[in-house]
Amino acid sequence: MTWFCQEQNALILEIAVQPRASRNEVAGVRGERLKLRITAPPVDGKANGEIIRFLAGEFRVPKSHLTILSGERGRNKRIRVRAPRVFPAWLSSLSNASRKNSAPPVSEC
Repeated sequence: MTWFCQEQNALILEIAVQPRASRNEVAGVRGERLKLRITAPPVDGKANGEIIRFLAGEFRVPKSHLTILSGERGRNKRIRVRAPRVFPAWLSSLSNASRKNSAPPVSEC
């Protein structure tokens, strides 16, 4: 398993979230998950909302195109990005780095 896969017209991301960070950013890969730092605290869904806003901006899609499939109350999340308009530079650079250390990512979920 890798930290992302493709499902029809959607991208599924496996994410490890660090809330209360100094800024919103992708911070590499931790194990088999994309590490995402978010400024919001994990209180009353604030961190989840910030994750959705951040990723919507990265993939240039409306927030309604993102769905938290699992992990809504935890740090490890599985998120679907429906019909991404662009693929951020970090996606290809991190996926290439992941391939060097493990099996190539699965194209389908």
